[in-house]
Amino acid sequence: MAVVLIDEEARERLIKRFGEDVTTWCDAFPALVARLAKQWGLTVVGAKPGNTGRTLICVGDDGAKKVLKLTPDHSIAESEAGALRAWNGCSRVVQVVATELADGAILLEGLDPGTELRESGADVPWPEIGDLLTQIHAVTPPSGFSTLEDRVRYMYALAERGLRGSVAEATLPMETLDRARLRALDLATSGGGKSIVHGDLHPGNVLDGGPGRGAVAIDPRPSIGDPSFDLADWVTLPMLDGGTLEDGFDAIAPHLPTFDAERVRAWCVALSPLFVMRPLERGERSPFIDAMLRMAA
Repeated sequence: MAVVLIDEEARERLIKRFGEDVTTWCDAFPALVARLAKQWGLTVVGAKPGNTGRTLICVGDDGAKKVLKLTPDHSIAESEAGALRAWNGCSRVVQVVATELADGAILLEGLDPGTELRESGADVPWPEIGDLLTQIHAVTPPSGFSTLEDRVRYMYALAERGLRGSVAEATLPMETLDRARLRALDLATSGGGKSIVHGDLHPGNVLDGGPGRGAVAIDPRPSIGDPSFDLADWVTLPMLDGGTLEDGFDAIAPHLPTFDAERVRAWCVALSPLFVMRPLERGERSPFIDAMLRMAA
């Protein structure tokens, strides 16, 4: 059975993100995939959802698994490819096979089993996460990347657009989001280092690369700035199971020599509203959400 390259659900997500004009890209998508598949010797065998484009699982003419990522926003592809090429040779980062940035396309190596860390059901491999963070933050940043301040402004502008008028706003007032934005901007502009920041390093963007590879990062939204930004999603993980932020610190700190508890805690406070927006929109409430709301107050 042929793979459905882009379904109605995918169209709706893309329209929500990019507006109605993206329907032109959606209509032309099958032809674009066919051209790139011929160029790179690919057979599409599966598709995965995404908020900024489509991710297609492929098999190359050489029999190897590969991943084709496409987005209508070519700047996203350019920044992602730039970060991944800067991390070329880092075992904890997915490697680039080829790019056609004028088409918003990146071809990546396939990972086996390629399971998202959040779906594996296994304990967090903290030593591997520490090694991952150490590897990506040790690379000398190339020129041309945006700053973490720019990334923060973009994230909160997107969050404001999603929050305004939503059901979540009754529990998470706009004033709380504005306060968090100011905290994040202060952190982004007050030092803390000049590393390549992944920018979206959560357990859904770390895959199991198998026994010889372990935890591998994908899907960066890179900028240059404070590496402590990338730790917020990790140190808050124990809180999902009733633990504390200190439990997260204790888990990662032994595997991260540069761990700065003060700045990591400050980033958790600044980013706390972003952890709960989507669950609140779905009507969810949990001890974790309550803890994040207290943190954001």
